[in-house]
Amino acid sequence: MKELWCGLDWAFRSHTVCMVDEAGRIRARFDVANSGKTFDGLIKRLSKLEVSGVAIERPDGPLVEALLEAGLPVYMVPSGMVKALRARYGSSGAKSDPGDAFVLADFLRTDHHRLSPLVTDAPSTKALRALTRCRRNLVDARTALTNQLLAQLELCFPGALELFVDLHSTVTLTFLRRYPTAARASRLTEARLGAFLKRIHYSGRTPARVLLDRIRQAPPASLGPEEDDARAACILALVDAIEGCASQVRELQAEVVERLDVHADAAIFTSLPRAGHGVRAASLLAEIGDVRERFPDAESLMSLAGVAPVTKASGKHRVVAFRWACDKKLRRAVIDFANGSRMNSAWAASIYGRAVSRGCRHHHALRILARAWLRVIWRCWQNNEPYDASKHRGAVMLLAA
Repeated sequence: MKELWCGLDWAFRSHTVCMVDEAGRIRARFDVANSGKTFDGLIKRLSKLEVSGVAIERPDGPLVEALLEAGLPVYMVPSGMVKALRARYGSSGAKSDPGDAFVLADFLRTDHHRLSPLVTDAPSTKALRALTRCRRNLVDARTALTNQLLAQLELCFPGALELFVDLHSTVTLTFLRRYPTAARASRLTEARLGAFLKRIHYSGRTPARVLLDRIRQAPPASLGPEEDDARAACILALVDAIEGCASQVRELQAEVVERLDVHADAAIFTSLPRAGHGVRAASLLAEIGDVRERFPDAESLMSLAGVAPVTKASGKHRVVAFRWACDKKLRRAVIDFANGSRMNSAWAASIYGRAVSRGCRHHHALRILARAWLRVIWRCWQNNEPYDASKHRGAVMLLAA
């Protein structure tokens, strides 16, 4: 029986499927609606034809899950690679769904030996990944809302910007709910402000007298009554939105910690310096996953995380450049961990310090540190052993010195 290779161009409403034989001739081309019933029909058809592999541009989603559960080999081909491959089949490089489905199928036919089939993580890892990513999105949303609040306060209440450390803290938001504009805070006295701060359980780090002086010495906000009311409405709306985001972030964080504690690989990631039993360790675990075969060596993990540079050489020209093509979420988790680790690990602080002394900027130095950490993490992960500083040769040598 002839080999068949399938290319699947994913879309929101429907997917285009193309199948080619071992000679590259198109044997079937059709569209599939994005629904469970049509997925069942497609999988039955592909299983009956015994296709050798299915190429798709995304590594997750209901369709990918259904294909993997049916035991079909699924290969992920990045969108950037598909864009480059279009020129292989036509000089115009024009994009179309049927054309991309054919490109995927034929590329899989000729270069499947260069690709690795997708392997799914355990359900516990998928759940942890969904929670940590959702929490990260909410934190980003809170940051965006806080920036909008900052812009509003610069116009209607400049004095509030100098009161407390964080604009999104509970104390700041409670104060702004009572006094959203400079006009509404103009009648504040030291005694009244002190009583209010006591009621909201302010730590008292800064005396009420100093806080009141900051409000009075700030640039005035020259707004009419009508505009002041409008600005106050904007401030209150943003305060509600920020508090809502913060509440959901706390809920998700508690869920992340609960699921992390019972995960099979939790001990590996919680043992890392400054990772702890919280979001940092969970994010690192969720983005790396639990399938050891996915990363046969530390270099493959470093490349996907975007901390290994790309070397471009031609003749006498040689350039070492930043790696743009990577898993951005994994890189974010690894860089965040590396940045925190230098506070608790003398070895990490030494690597970061030497990179900075060579002239590397902060983010470049963090990538160098992250690359060093991933060698250690990969070994612990492959051996299924928690991190032990006494077995870490670099850390031991540094302490001995």
